[in-house]
Amino acid sequence: MDLEWLRASAFFGSILYALIGVVVFGGCFFVIDKLTPYNLWEEIIEKQNVALAIVVGAMALGVSIIVAAAVHG
Repeated sequence: MDLEWLRASAFFGSILYALIGVVVFGGCFFVIDKLTPYNLWEEIIEKQNVALAIVVGAMALGVSIIVAAAVHG
């Protein structure tokens, strides 16, 4: 049984890459929020815009897949 993932360098490297991925994802959401003509958070939460929530969710999945592929190599 290979326990390479239990090494400290592998574990902390994974944590670091996860944090980098979350920061990049948050930055992408912020940029997309600023590029749209309205406040995404207000539209989705306060006005209950389901169609916009689906579009933003699809965007989030797309950005997440790109970030994961970039981090994974």
